Amino acid sequence: MKYFTTYDLAKKVNGKLVGTEKPIKGIFTFLNHSNPGDVVIRHWIDSKGVEIAHDRNVACIVTQNPKGNAVKTAEKLGIPIIVTPKIENANAFALEWSIEEFAKNAIRVVVTGTNGKSTTTHMIYQILENAGHNTYTNTDSKSEFNTLIDPVVSNQISEFKELNGKTIDAMVVEVSEVQGWMDKLMKNHAALMTSSINPDVLVLTNISLDHIGLVNSIEETYEEIYGTLKTFSDHNNEGYVILNSDDPLLRKMGETITDKPKILYYGTGTENLIVPEVSLGSEGIYLNNNLFLKTEQLPFKSKHFIQNTMAAICACLALDIDHDAIKTGISSYKPLDRRFSVLSTNPLIIDDFAHNPDGIIATIKSASKMSNGTLYIVFAIRGSRGETINRLNAEALVEGIGDRNIILAVTSSTEVVDHLNTVNSSEKDVVLGIFKENNLKYVFKENLTDALEYTIHKAAKNDTLLLIGAQGMDPASELLKSIIKDIDADK
Repeated sequence: MKYFTTYDLAKKVNGKLVGTEKPIKGIFTFLNHSNPGDVVIRHWIDSKGVEIAHDRNVACIVTQNPKGNAVKTAEKLGIPIIVTPKIENANAFALEWSIEEFAKNAIRVVVTGTNGKSTTTHMIYQILENAGHNTYTNTDSKSEFNTLIDPVVSNQISEFKELNGKTIDAMVVEVSEVQGWMDKLMKNHAALMTSSINPDVLVLTNISLDHIGLVNSIEETYEEIYGTLKTFSDHNNEGYVILNSDDPLLRKMGETITDKPKILYYGTGTENLIVPEVSLGSEGIYLNNNLFLKTEQLPFKSKHFIQNTMAAICACLALDIDHDAIKTGISSYKPLDRRFSVLSTNPLIIDDFAHNPDGIIATIKSASKMSNGTLYIVFAIRGSRGETINRLNAEALVEGIGDRNIILAVTSSTEVVDHLNTVNSSEKDVVLGIFKENNLKYVFKENLTDALEYTIHKAAKNDTLLLIGAQGMDPASELLKSIIKDIDADK
């Protein structure tokens, strides 16, 4: 392992070192997981945190916001502390260092965009695993590690061999396209993290509005995502960028590439003049106009998830993965939780993590096609995310429903969310106001349990229930099990 000192680290993160120069012989990690010799990275730290770090005998602390007497406490205890103006610089360096030390020769894929990142990332991961690679990914069912604003991913990479008994030879990293802290945009976050990973393949899924408040226009979102392509183009002329040809803004990005990196397009090929290498046709997914996977072999039948599947195929083709391994990896793929997950068939209950306008519209359209009876929708308001995104989501719900005959239950999920996801009165008012303006009938239930009970008791066997929303809908599947069990017990 290449050792360095606290002085070297301070220079790397453009920070100020308070304390003595000291060798660093551990890894980058977070406070409660740290061991002797490690570097703890925290956006903020107070005196109590410094004392914990001292007790754990860490090499140093890197922070952007030392609170109260944190610096004086560090000086008193003799633990070096580095204060950096941008904590993202520390996490970017930690990521770069961890990959260099523990996955230097691994093939690398970065996936970013507004929608579909987690599914695309996870599918690529499973294909690479199926092809025999020892693969790391930061994607899980709740996408908790795609922000890269803390050192969790760096820590996971560093400990991969110890936990799995094998060295990483492939990695697929999901990068949040827009990131911030305390309602302040971390400008160029996606580009910075992409540069630190230095991928062989960059996958861009789409560009639409989300993270309102951090960015407030599609143009700002475009610039954040375009930053990943620019840094990739500047540093990796031999790599591949994977672009969705159905997205006009991604086609615009593609036009900025004159020579390298190489581009592989995926999409339907019906909305533009670009003929994608991987496309959706009448019988399934095609590769250069030849049938690659039949529709019945696909784990998803809805269009937006098929887009993710095509993106994954393109990425693996760029990595020269065996075609049979790609086909097997896809046909045997087990989706992440809450990605158009079918919880029941009688009635049909579909659970989806749609949390922004494009995702909501696409999910309603897909569920409608599967519904033989009445479509019930249970919609969770996004708590503590502001009025703007909730207004856009409500408008998207109205658009997605159109003139369909549906029964709508709206909830704040009050009994199951934490303080970070609590729906405030203005968020509730803006959502219900949009529904009233558009004469959309609904029933409002403060608690998620009540909303679920309302719909499950009304639904017939041939009806469809769509559970839609972000964190406020996460507990729904477990609550439904209890509700259905009680119904069965009463029969």
